[in-house]
Amino acid sequence: MINKKWRIILSLVTLVLLTVLGVTTAAENKDKKFLSVATASTGGTYYPIGVGMANIWSYHLKAENIQASGQSSAGSIENIELLRDGEAHLAILQGLISSQAYAGDDTFAGKPYKDLRTVSMLWPNVEHFVLMDNKIETGDISDIAGSRFSVGPQASGTEQSTIVMMDGLNLSKNDISPEYLGYNDTVSAMRDGRLDGGSLPAGIPISAITDMYASNVKASILEVTDEQLEAINQVSNSWYRFVIPGGTYPRVDEDILTIAQPNLLSTTKDIDEETIYILTKTLYENLDEMYEVHNSAKEMKLDTALDGVSVPLHAGAYRYFKEAGLSIPEELIPPEAK
Repeated sequence: MINKKWRIILSLVTLVLLTVLGVTTAAENKDKKFLSVATASTGGTYYPIGVGMANIWSYHLKAENIQASGQSSAGSIENIELLRDGEAHLAILQGLISSQAYAGDDTFAGKPYKDLRTVSMLWPNVEHFVLMDNKIETGDISDIAGSRFSVGPQASGTEQSTIVMMDGLNLSKNDISPEYLGYNDTVSAMRDGRLDGGSLPAGIPISAITDMYASNVKASILEVTDEQLEAINQVSNSWYRFVIPGGTYPRVDEDILTIAQPNLLSTTKDIDEETIYILTKTLYENLDEMYEVHNSAKEMKLDTALDGVSVPLHAGAYRYFKEAGLSIPEELIPPEAK
C-alpha cells in the first residue's frame, strides 16, 4: 500500500513539474522568432554551412529573440517547394535552380516562383569537366563530344547543370555515352579505363580531383572559353568566370580558366525586411566565425556577395548591401523597392 501511495504521489509531482515546465517554455518561446534554413543531405556542404549560419544567428541575435536552425532536405529543388509552402524561411540553392524557379523554366515550367528573393551568394560551385588526356584535342569543354562521360547522379543538380552547359555547346546526351556516377566513382571508373571523363562541380579543392591527380590518373581539367561562357549563359544566365589558381591540385602549376555558378542563400519576399536585414548584417559582420564552419565558407566575402546572382535581392539584403557600399545592378533591385 505504501509503495502504491508513493508511486501515485511521484506521478502527481512529475505531472505538476511537466506542466510548469511546459508553461515556462511556452512563455519563453512566446516572443521568439523561429527561422528554419533548408539545406541538403547531411553528408554534403549545404548542411554544415546552413547549420553554421543558423548557430551564428541564434548566438548573436538572442537579444532580438531570433532562433534559427538548419534542416536537412533533398537539396535545391525540394528547397524551392519548402519555401513556397512556408515550411522553410530561408534556403541554400544552386544558382541554376534559383534562376529556373524564378523564371518558371525546366523543372518549374508553368509555375514561376516570382516571390523568390536572394539574400547573398555564399560560395561558388566551380565547374570541373575532367577528361582523360588521350581524349583531349582543344583543351576546352567541347572535347567531351564522343566520350564516355559522367553527367552526375540522375536527377541531381550536377546532372541538370551539366545538361544546360552542354546545351550551350550545342551538345546533348546523344553526343556522348552518358554515365550517372558520383564524384569518387567517376574518378575510379576513369582510373580503371571504364570512363573518359565527368562533370564534378563543387567548391575547390574537390577531394576526388585531388585524388585523380595524386594517384596519377592521366586526365586534366578542361577550360571554358569566353565564347562558351557567353553561349552557356544564353541558355541560363547562371555562370560567371572563375580561375582555379595554380597549385590548387597536385602537379598543376598553371591557372585553369573555368566558370562557376553561385550557391545562394535565398528566401521569400514574405519575410519582413527588418529580419532579413539583420540576418544579412550579422552574417557579414561575423565571417570569421563562418570560416570556422567549413572550408567552402572561406569563399564568402562582401565584395563577391552578388557574383552570379540573377534573382532579385530581398529588400532587407538590398538595404544592407547599399549601406555597405556595394553597387547593385538594376536587375537585382527588389520590385518592392522600385
